[in-house]
Amino acid sequence: MANLTKLLENIDSNALVGEHLEACNYKVCGYWDEEDRYYEEIILPHTLISELISSSIGFTGKERFLQFKFILKTPVNTSKQLSDKIQKIGEIVLIYNENLEFVDERWMLDVDCPLLECYN
Repeated sequence: MANLTKLLENIDSNALVGEHLEACNYKVCGYWDEEDRYYEEIILPHTLISELISSSIGFTGKERFLQFKFILKTPVNTSKQLSDKIQKIGEIVLIYNENLEFVDERWMLDVDCPLLECYN
């Protein structure tokens, strides 16, 4: 447990979420919103800013995992220029095994946000 705690304290969580966003090409496929509406694809802005809001170590039976929860924000585009105003567009939870291999993701997105491109 001490090794996982040390890993959790020293990990570059922004690099993890950045790599994940690039790996999925800033797209979320097969998303169900809170009202059970299905979206085949949601395209996220490439100007995303992530902010780690929690990290934890979990257990399922004998297996341990690391969980990171991020707020996703982006600068608001005004007149084709990025402004200082930042808008939250959602959250993502990333789960990794103790070897830092990706296991799962959970998205919570504001599908009504005009900064997201949502396709049914």
